[in-house]
Amino acid sequence: MIPLRDHNPSGSFPYVTISLIVANSLIFLYEISLGATLDRFLMHYGLVPFLVTNAGTIPGIGFTDVAKTFFTSMFLHGGWLHVIGNMWYLWIFGDNVEDRMGHGRFLAFYLVCGLIAGLVHYGLNLNSKMPTIGASGAVAGVLGAYLLCFPRARVDLLIFLFFFIDVVSVPAAFVLFFWFIMQFFSGVAALGASAVQTSGGVAWWAHIGGFVSGFLLARLLPRARRSRQAAYRVWFDR
Repeated sequence: MIPLRDHNPSGSFPYVTISLIVANSLIFLYEISLGATLDRFLMHYGLVPFLVTNAGTIPGIGFTDVAKTFFTSMFLHGGWLHVIGNMWYLWIFGDNVEDRMGHGRFLAFYLVCGLIAGLVHYGLNLNSKMPTIGASGAVAGVLGAYLLCFPRARVDLLIFLFFFIDVVSVPAAFVLFFWFIMQFFSGVAALGASAVQTSGGVAWWAHIGGFVSGFLLARLLPRARRSRQAAYRVWFDR
C-alpha cells in the first residue's frame, strides 16, 4: 500500500514542510557526490550508538561530538528509496500538522520527535557500531500527530497485489494504524539481537518512538491561532 494523497486541504502555506523536504533532498545529493568518502561522512554525522556509549573514553570523541549526531542524522539518508519514501510521507501528512501547530512549533515538534526517536533507538542498541540515519523517526512523529488530529481525513491508497492494482480512499486512521502495527511487529521481531544488523538497517523502534512521541506531543501543543485547518478529529477531543 502506498499513500498517494490526502483529501485534507491545508489552510496555510507549508513553509517548514517544504523547507525540510528541500533540505533533506539537497543534503542527500551532497551525500552521493562524496563517492568513496561517504562512509566516513556517515560515521561522523550519523548516530552511532557505540560512540555515544563510549564518548569521552575514545580519543577524539567527546560528548559534544556525539550529541550533535542525534540531530544531524535526521537529515541523512541511505539511498534514493529511503529519502523519497520519507519525504513523500512528509509531503502528504506534514502540511496539515504544520498548519494546525503553526510553523515555528511544527519545526520544534519535528526535531523533538526525531530526537526522541534517536534516543529510543540508542537505548535498545547501546553497542551498535553501525550509523543510524534518516528522517524516519521525525516523520513518524508527524504521522502520530496526524492520527490524533485528523483520523477521519480521507487518504488515497495505491493497492497492488500481484496483478491486482487499484486506488482506494480510506480513513487516515486505517493507513496510520496499519503503518504503526507493521513497525511494531517488525520491531518486536528484531528484539533479541541488534535491530540494525538483523533488519537490514531499519531502526524499527526509532519509528515507533517517533510515532508515539508525535501522538502524545500533539495533545500538548496548542492549535495555532491562525490555523484554518478543518478539524477531522472524532475520538480525541480535548
